[in-house]
Amino acid sequence: MNSRFEGKVVFITGAGSGLGRRSALSFAAEGATVVAAGRDDEKTARTVGMIEENGGEASAVNLDVTDSASVSDGLETVVRRHGSLDIAHNNAGVFPEPGAFADTAESTWHSAIAVNLTGVALCMKHEINHMREHGGGAIVNVGSNIGDHARFGGVGPYVASKAGVSNMSRSAARDHVRDGIRINVVSPGASDTDMTFLPGETAEQRSARLTGGIPAGRLADPGEIVAAVLWLASDEASFVVGHDLVVDGGASA
Repeated sequence: MNSRFEGKVVFITGAGSGLGRRSALSFAAEGATVVAAGRDDEKTARTVGMIEENGGEASAVNLDVTDSASVSDGLETVVRRHGSLDIAHNNAGVFPEPGAFADTAESTWHSAIAVNLTGVALCMKHEINHMREHGGGAIVNVGSNIGDHARFGGVGPYVASKAGVSNMSRSAARDHVRDGIRINVVSPGASDTDMTFLPGETAEQRSARLTGGIPAGRLADPGEIVAAVLWLASDEASFVVGHDLVVDGGASA
């Protein structure tokens, strides 16, 4: 086990599956105490169990990122349970059903904005309020290569929400760097996770649909994206503030 994050408490939203779970496992493998946050207790408990099976330390907390009181209570639980909050990885997100903008249900719009943008905003607000009173910390938000970097038809709510994450994060980074808090963004492209499948789609169909627009010619391995998250959260990136690191195999270059 490496020790890059030894003694650090890391809070991760959306940690019950996909990139969130992979990040949780990777932080724990490098010495962090991980708090896996999400709405599905069974999934976050599985993440905790996987970490503990590998000799790491973790716990789970149930929270809804769209509810300010839930986020505040969850972070209070983190600090009460583990004594600090050093790193936050705001990863929870949804990919709404694709469709032409004028045909998109208003409920789809509100859901994407609520989870992907407001959820990150509420998490950052409460994380920053704790960190600036306790010596600072690092926050890594999850954006997307779709939004501020590239745009496609059929995904308007997602584009809006992720472009918002990118720009909101960079603005907040300028606000709070003097508080000892570094805020950055990782913007993944298409990766080999469940979130990139359309309903009923096979892996071969997904690959044919997505890889044609990726100069690297393949989907990202989740570990490649997680490596960027861990770097931004680490002391190795101590002078990196307000950066949006795109990991998409050249798709938005």
